Amino acid sequence: MTHAKPIPITVIILTFNEEKNLSDCLASVAGWTHSIFLVDSGSTDRTLEIARQFEAQAEFHPFETHARQWNWGITSLPIETDWILCLDSDHRIMPELRDELCELFHNQPETLRQHDGFYIKRRQVFRGKWIRHGGYYPKYLLKLFRRDKVRSDEQELLDFRFYVDGPTGKLKHDLIEDNLNEADIGFWITKHNRFATLQSQEEWNRQTTMNTWSAPPRFFGTPDQRVLWLKSKWYRMPLYVRPFLYFTFRYFFQLGFLDGKQGFIFHFLQGFWYRLLVDIKLDELREKHKPRTFIQEK
Repeated sequence: MTHAKPIPITVIILTFNEEKNLSDCLASVAGWTHSIFLVDSGSTDRTLEIARQFEAQAEFHPFETHARQWNWGITSLPIETDWILCLDSDHRIMPELRDELCELFHNQPETLRQHDGFYIKRRQVFRGKWIRHGGYYPKYLLKLFRRDKVRSDEQELLDFRFYVDGPTGKLKHDLIEDNLNEADIGFWITKHNRFATLQSQEEWNRQTTMNTWSAPPRFFGTPDQRVLWLKSKWYRMPLYVRPFLYFTFRYFFQLGFLDGKQGFIFHFLQGFWYRLLVDIKLDELREKHKPRTFIQEK
């Protein structure tokens, strides 16, 4: 399919030292979208040079959390379109998804009028291997939406999501997530050690301050409502037990073992090691905030 006329979508990408991933990401959206913005938090590698090669406009904003970074980009960038597509720098739009989006915006105005956002299937790739099992595919992410209808919950320190006030639909084709930095497993471990700190803090915050979810958790709701329902159940499970249960269910009952060697590494690290690390850090927070008792000297 040729794309003589760009479709009215603005792409926003968060970046920080993403020279290994950014070229593929930009190549997948260049030429058929209205404009591309990078919200960069201070890259010192070739990230900004690569952005210029694809005529993407980079704007600096200091990083606090992902949710705040997205909210700043959505509300502060000079966006000229009603629709925005928010991507991470390790995302790539597959040609089939590109064609589906062009068909949607060029030839299906009624479908657009009926929706305020669209979920896209994520195809997770880990060290060159598509993770197809273990409940990891398909996973629907809300990535395309009207800019005046979307928000990101700043209480979500990690595993954040976008929320749309209005009806949503699902697209048929895939978005690839493939972080080339993770070929170095040390990078993955360092990143997820940082993520575990954030995730344990968020869980602690929700348990101690009674923070409410930005959408009602529902098993039969949208993909995000189902995730929130599952998270609310996860929070009630005993620490140190839940990582074992989750990995066993994911690897054996959801057939994660069919993903081969790289799949085993991914499911073990992401499904067990990482969840155990979150529990350890959450346990530390509980101990830190436990009321102290003092024995008075006679």
